[in-house]
Amino acid sequence: MLGFSAGLPFYMFSTVLALRLQAHGVALVVIGFFAWVQLLPTLKFLWAPLLDRYDVPGFAAFWGKRRGWILLSQLGIFTSLVAMALTAGDASLAVTALFAVLLAFWTTTLEVASDAWRIELAPTQDSQGPIVAANLWGYRSAMVAAGSGALLIADSTGWAAAYMLVAAVAFVAFPMLVATAPAQTGVVNRSSALATGLVASAAMIAAAIIVTATIGSGLLAMATAIGIDAKANVTPYVLGLAMLPFIAMALALPRIRRAAPESTLRRSPAIGPYVDFFWRYGFGAIVLMAFVSLYRMGDVLALNLSKPMIRDLGYSLAAIGRADGLVALAASMAGVGIGGYMVMRRPLLGTLAIGAAFAALGNFGFVWLARQPPDEMLLYLATGADQFGNGMAGAIFVVYLSMLVNPRFPGAQYAFLSGWAFMLPRLLSGAGGSIVEAIGYDSFFLLSGTLSLAALLFLPLLGRIQPRAPDLP
Repeated sequence: MLGFSAGLPFYMFSTVLALRLQAHGVALVVIGFFAWVQLLPTLKFLWAPLLDRYDVPGFAAFWGKRRGWILLSQLGIFTSLVAMALTAGDASLAVTALFAVLLAFWTTTLEVASDAWRIELAPTQDSQGPIVAANLWGYRSAMVAAGSGALLIADSTGWAAAYMLVAAVAFVAFPMLVATAPAQTGVVNRSSALATGLVASAAMIAAAIIVTATIGSGLLAMATAIGIDAKANVTPYVLGLAMLPFIAMALALPRIRRAAPESTLRRSPAIGPYVDFFWRYGFGAIVLMAFVSLYRMGDVLALNLSKPMIRDLGYSLAAIGRADGLVALAASMAGVGIGGYMVMRRPLLGTLAIGAAFAALGNFGFVWLARQPPDEMLLYLATGADQFGNGMAGAIFVVYLSMLVNPRFPGAQYAFLSGWAFMLPRLLSGAGGSIVEAIGYDSFFLLSGTLSLAALLFLPLLGRIQPRAPDLP
């Protein structure tokens, strides 16, 4: 259920939003810029420690820390989807971006809380395999159901109705969790806790809107000042920006490795969990970070522009919706199940290689589709191959990241690793429109698949990286 709740909104601020913008005549380069909304999940390490340290008033008293944040996040997701429905005409792209960012923020917060709970419940590789598969089955079935259903409804009724329906479905999990979750020890007043939690949630959701609008207006002003618009080639800026974290890590590592257990760096509630990762892995951490940033590259680059490409090939929204329905769901479920089974039976490095190969084949399938005359059965085949590879690689990758985490900091470290894994791909995805205009769709998807395969070059190095034994009590 938690996987379903987190997966439901994802396509609504990524793939579905890209098609909605395309339908309203927004330039391909600007649609590419909207992929940067997906950067927000990569930055979740900035607020993940808050979820480990603080409780949501009211909700936490009755339902506990993790479920308290899950309940707040579900309310945030619902309000953001309703706002996107009410602004579905995209008369102001700034307003569209505001609510898309808020939807991404609350979806990511739900994932942080759920992932921390998952790692606490299942700390070993054997136990992670089935629980990750179950979580991803829910996540991917929700993604497919929301994406497919939204497109079918948008094709017949309009975008506002599509977003409103997904909002209604997203809200269903909230009363289910409220009604069925047991109370914390010594707490019996469910109604009082619920009322307090709702008031606190309303205040926090309003604060998030104000803060996001303020930051967003500042960023838009900066972008205008430096000349970023629909005609700009942002790829060089993106590549330069992507190099900065690696440089910063290399400079900071010597000091981190020398840090004593009592040092402020390692004891800080804000940065201590992240410093711990680099302290344990040393310069091997840079290799790990490079690997995880490449492993899902192809999937992320394909996500935002595959549907506009398919639309340009002459397929209708309804045809895309049908392909994203049962075909994508069945293929994704199979990929996730096989990936989850393999990590229970085989060494992780070998399964990582298999997952990367199938993910790359899914990207190459779009190149093949672009060379065929429009045929819905061929669309089903390409979509199925993409979702199967995506599902398999995703399940294996989640377990791999979970095994890198120090159990003392499950929420923060997993948020950091999973966020970093998508930072570089999503930075490049925002420049995807510019890249496609320069090299074409064929070369773009060949490039994305090849980048996924490039992660395989790291596997011999990964086997040699071993963490330090922890020295913190």
